[in-house]
Amino acid sequence: MHCGVMNVCTIKTDKMNKFKIIPLSKEYARTVRAAKQDEFGNALIEQTATGKGPCRVSLKPFKVGEDKRLLLSHSPFELHNAFNQPGPVFINAEEVEEYQDIHRFPPEIKANKESFPLSLIGYNALQQMIFTQLVGDDDVDELIVKIFAGHPAVEYLHARNSEACCYICKIIRG
Repeated sequence: MHCGVMNVCTIKTDKMNKFKIIPLSKEYARTVRAAKQDEFGNALIEQTATGKGPCRVSLKPFKVGEDKRLLLSHSPFELHNAFNQPGPVFINAEEVEEYQDIHRFPPEIKANKESFPLSLIGYNALQQMIFTQLVGDDDVDELIVKIFAGHPAVEYLHARNSEACCYICKIIRG
């Protein structure tokens, strides 16, 4: 908070609340685990983590060699069109809490650019891909704000692993 000469106080705003991170829901994961299959009818594959993931519910990296994870096919899209890209994702084998700090990109993913090279893909209201950006050495939180500010047609973003191209999470305007 900043108070000026006339005792009028204003709250400084920054990148906070300019976007929301949307993980896979706890309910979705619970449904998939109970059915023992994904939304496409594929059997879930349980394995000990051989990579860091992350879990698409908690958005936390897996502990390699320790955590049990489930591999499933998931489509993060609502419309059926050419841009609908189902693909492999991992969730914890056990129930976990959804990612809670939704106004900033998951810090454990953000901090590990080697394990999590990121791309941001922007889509319009018709679910058409209209923007792509490699995050590289940029600060992903600042880049998200910049993309939303500079590209009004981008309705939402997907964060994806730049090397594996797999979906990590959805990002909407705040």
